[in-house]
Amino acid sequence: MGGWSPPLAAHEIPASAVVQVLARPEGTRLRVLIRLPLVSMRDFTLPLGNGVMLDHARLQPMLGDMARTWLVTSLAVFEDGQRLAAPQVVASRVSLPSDRAFTTFDAALAHVREAGFDVEVPATEALMDTLLEYTIRNDRARFSIDPQFARFGIRVVTTLRFQMPDQPERAFEFSGDPGVVELDPRWHQAAARFVRAGFAHILSGVDHLLFLVCLVLPVRRFWALVKVVTAFTVAHSITLACAAFGFVPDAVGFPALIEFLIALSIVYMAIENIVVAVLRRPGPPATLQRRWVIAFAFGLVHGFGYSFALKDTLQFAGSHLVTSLVSFNIGVELGQLAVLLAVLPLVALAFRRIVPEWLGITLASAIVAHTAWHWLIDRGDALRQYDWSLSGPAALASLLRVAMVVVAIAGALWLWRLRRQSRPPSY
Repeated sequence: MGGWSPPLAAHEIPASAVVQVLARPEGTRLRVLIRLPLVSMRDFTLPLGNGVMLDHARLQPMLGDMARTWLVTSLAVFEDGQRLAAPQVVASRVSLPSDRAFTTFDAALAHVREAGFDVEVPATEALMDTLLEYTIRNDRARFSIDPQFARFGIRVVTTLRFQMPDQPERAFEFSGDPGVVELDPRWHQAAARFVRAGFAHILSGVDHLLFLVCLVLPVRRFWALVKVVTAFTVAHSITLACAAFGFVPDAVGFPALIEFLIALSIVYMAIENIVVAVLRRPGPPATLQRRWVIAFAFGLVHGFGYSFALKDTLQFAGSHLVTSLVSFNIGVELGQLAVLLAVLPLVALAFRRIVPEWLGITLASAIVAHTAWHWLIDRGDALRQYDWSLSGPAALASLLRVAMVVVAIAGALWLWRLRRQSRPPSY
């Protein structure tokens, strides 16, 4: 009796879990290797040998049922859009947290096929490795997956590596349940995904939306509005493209700097709106004629902000990097257009029926300035935490490359404007 201890009772959901997935189609089989924490299998009572260590002899017969209950039901795999039948659980075993077999597919495959081991390992630290085999028609088909791994922990991060025959391995990383992931997407699948991503990003980015509203709030003439929005669009498209192709400073604090500058741009635009509104009472101010220049300058900054969201999703682009970049930008523009179409009519109506235009612009801009000022302070405090002396020459070189692109674009616009001004008037 002295050496016996009760089994580990059904446990709560783990605070975090890392799931590793390796997949490779070969002939008529798609092999999928999965590694995850053993404690994520919450419906099973884990047998213990001496209080906290796993009893491997009693656990090994349970692993197949655990894999069928938790893994097979959590992973949907599609071949050319058709869902594959449930896979066969070929092998399952427990591994130590220090094991590095999942570094490559071949090493992981050999490791999972090996017999179990008798080394003592705490139940809370053990990993479960499983080999699933799906029957497929063609190993060069288009494969996609729908992993529903969020139930494995409160916060679940999945790394997926997929390799088609005679092609380089593709790596993915996502949190929670990402929905259907195309492992080798066609161009239209990548385009649709990135249009949705760009549209969702602009609608969820409160700071970008406030800047956009402040930017167009005092503009009343249609062509002036088109010029301002176009300048902002062109500018953020430039820096978004630069970021997508790696022409971005790799300093650790660069994202914090961009977030600070975005807050600064909102504060500046709101304050300028207040000044413009007060000056507008006797007549239209001349400063609005140059608002497209301000829109272009700050658009360059906001483009880097968009790129931080794009960076995490480019892994789903497959071989369609340019298509995905353009599609993301289209999604951003559609989101901006939707906001303008919703906001501008309401603003015009309010200025006609509720409040004088100059007063409405002043009040709205003051509220935005107050909000953005708090962001500016908070982001400034975060920015001061970074040691910019450690950025190194590589970050400076990246910044100079971006600056060269910006200067070239600005020079082209300046020459175009001079040429237009030098044209004789037409009668």
